[in-house]
Amino acid sequence: MTGNKPPPPTSDVCAVVITYKPQIELLQQVITSVQNQVGGLLVFDNGTQDTALEAYFLDLQNTSPAIVVERSSHNVGLAAAMNRAAEHARAHGFSYLLLLDQDSQPNPDMVALLKAALLQLQRTEPVAAVGPQFRDRRTGYVAPFVKVGFPVSHKLNGGPGQQVRCDFLISSGSLIPLASFDRVGPMDEGLFIDNVDLEWCFRAQHRGMALYGICDAQMQHSIGDGLRPSRFVSGGIKIHQPIRFYYITRNRVLLYGRKETPAVWIAQDIPKLIFKVFTTLLFLKPRGAYLRNMGKGLWDALRGKTGPINFP
Repeated sequence: MTGNKPPPPTSDVCAVVITYKPQIELLQQVITSVQNQVGGLLVFDNGTQDTALEAYFLDLQNTSPAIVVERSSHNVGLAAAMNRAAEHARAHGFSYLLLLDQDSQPNPDMVALLKAALLQLQRTEPVAAVGPQFRDRRTGYVAPFVKVGFPVSHKLNGGPGQQVRCDFLISSGSLIPLASFDRVGPMDEGLFIDNVDLEWCFRAQHRGMALYGICDAQMQHSIGDGLRPSRFVSGGIKIHQPIRFYYITRNRVLLYGRKETPAVWIAQDIPKLIFKVFTTLLFLKPRGAYLRNMGKGLWDALRGKTGPINFP
């Protein structure tokens, strides 16, 4: 895109911003950054109980009637929220779904660049989704795209104008044709939250569809609740709440047993999971809570348990 004038809205794209206990000021920035880029916007709140957020959503609906707010009575999980958003987009006549987390702030031309690149790529091959390159809002670190390899995956930074074929896109920022859900299937609600995007990407490629990172399309985004600088981990060690380590551990081990999961990814991920256990022991507190959740996640994975955790 040239010049300073933002492109017109991409009318056949519906965006969804999925929230759970969001920072209201940051959420406002996200909504402002995307609402004029798309034809429709759904805010799906995953069971947050907060009077300030209720007041904000009420004001949002009064001042911006084109924005739809759907509030779940309880946390149905990230995968279910995405699936409901896809159903909403389809019911309202949209052709594409843009997924956004509550802290993901797209550049003014991100959606138009993703859509243009997707249409170009689809002329030569089936494409399941495209995604932007994101910059961590805390450190400025530009996350690379990933091509699975052994003993380590290949990090592809790309450059201006490049479209990088990759094996994985984070859900936030992904532009997905609704037709891709017809071919690949919905998000796996049994995984609940972590690795939902990874599993869907593996399934898409197993069904012969490609994934591309679009370097010119950019957004700000943060992974994890915090970040600890590290000389050994690019971008730092991402800190999550202990409960998230249950899902991270359980869902990765569950993926090891699925036919759509590439064997090369399993081979390089098992050492990474072991490394995560040791970095948890070294750097994160309370260690007992983290290890309990990881141990519970491993046990439930071996039992084939899915869905939300029932564990204090």
